[in-house]
Amino acid sequence: MTDDQHRRLNTHLFPGDGKEAVAVLLCAHRRGNRRHRLLVRYINEIPHAQCERTAVSVTWQTDVIEDSLARAEAEGLSFIKIHSHPNGYPAFSAIDDQSDGLLLPMVRDSTEIGAPHGSAVMLPSGEVFGRVLTPDGLIPIECINVVGDDLRFWYPAGGDKSVPSFAASHAQIFDDGTIERLRRLSVAVVGCSGTGSPVIEQLFRLGVGEIVLVDDDHIEDRNVNRILNSTMDDAAKKRPKPDVIGDAIDRAGLGTRVIRVTGNLWSPHVVREVAQCDVVFGCMDTIDGRYLLNTLATFYLQPYFDIGVRLDAVREGANKGKIREVCGTIHYLLPGKSSLMMRGLFTMKQVADAGLRRTDPAAHAQQTKDGYIAGVQGHRPAVISVNMYAASLAVNELLARLHPFREESNGEYGAVTFSLASMELMYERHNEPCEMLGPHVGKGDMRPLLRLIELSEKQKP
Repeated sequence: MTDDQHRRLNTHLFPGDGKEAVAVLLCAHRRGNRRHRLLVRYINEIPHAQCERTAVSVTWQTDVIEDSLARAEAEGLSFIKIHSHPNGYPAFSAIDDQSDGLLLPMVRDSTEIGAPHGSAVMLPSGEVFGRVLTPDGLIPIECINVVGDDLRFWYPAGGDKSVPSFAASHAQIFDDGTIERLRRLSVAVVGCSGTGSPVIEQLFRLGVGEIVLVDDDHIEDRNVNRILNSTMDDAAKKRPKPDVIGDAIDRAGLGTRVIRVTGNLWSPHVVREVAQCDVVFGCMDTIDGRYLLNTLATFYLQPYFDIGVRLDAVREGANKGKIREVCGTIHYLLPGKSSLMMRGLFTMKQVADAGLRRTDPAAHAQQTKDGYIAGVQGHRPAVISVNMYAASLAVNELLARLHPFREESNGEYGAVTFSLASMELMYERHNEPCEMLGPHVGKGDMRPLLRLIELSEKQKP
């Protein structure tokens, strides 16, 4: 769920009188081959006045959830009952077991949508735990997370607190909970070259549990100067970038699981792989790719770290080679909040132009020649030291949100910009909502995916 949704629930479930309260969450889905993610789409608070509430129980008439059941069936949504434990009891009570044993089978039989339904509990600390009804009975939800300026993850029974030996050094700075979260995270890195390669290197050496590598290109001679662990032999063999980097992660033996996706992001199967992850890093310089990732993260309630680097030097004349600017920006993007379009990185016209270049290069070339498309560039300059600096800032943004350590709140850091020419580090808030993407927060799986016709081919049920 988003941080706004979590705050809304907290306000309703803990009104200050020490009594339990209840609400209904209707959740969309990301049905994946590795995990099934439930995405909070709607919140229906059950009015306190329509409940019998005590410090250890809450009951209500089932007719107050009829509208929620109807919407769940109509839209194929999961029904999750969530209530509070004001006394802080960190488990389902005997009363909860009895209630869920009656309610959840009724919800399953009345909706008949083939989606898991369940229940959850919120504690005064804001922590949430839950379970879903399956053919084998009630099973714990493996992870519940809140996507906001801070990233919160909760696991059943507190999770695994052990620290692997290779993580002992950074475990001295970050607590055991942070190490556990890193070990359980699934992170997608889209683009495995300039900034993507050093981002990946840091993530797996920090102990991230699973990394999904996405790139549709192979190693070339010009890549070896900035893709860690690549060789000229890899370039000669035209090995796919995800394979070269994935092999290096496997050789390190630190326990990170690697999912290698050799494909373009504008493919349904690639979108599905990325949508299963907890966190997304965008390490691309294509406008349409960055737009697509921003959209994907909105539909699937994912935090998105977008990395952009710009190197500007005089190309010709007496001052050829003189550096005018070396800079970059790490944008942190949240579902329902500011988008890359709102921040002025590009317009929808530029997105359309970039899409034409990708899908119909001949037509793009003609429009460029005719003057309809401006600003087209060839290969951009890249320097490994600058890329690694940007990648380090991006990974530290992730760490700061898993384990807040800055003097100011993370809400102040919507974007962090560096300039090596002026030796400055600047930051901005960027909290304004995006009117274009806002209505699609948490919609999850759809046909076509992300409501984009280009992603409608070869979809599976």
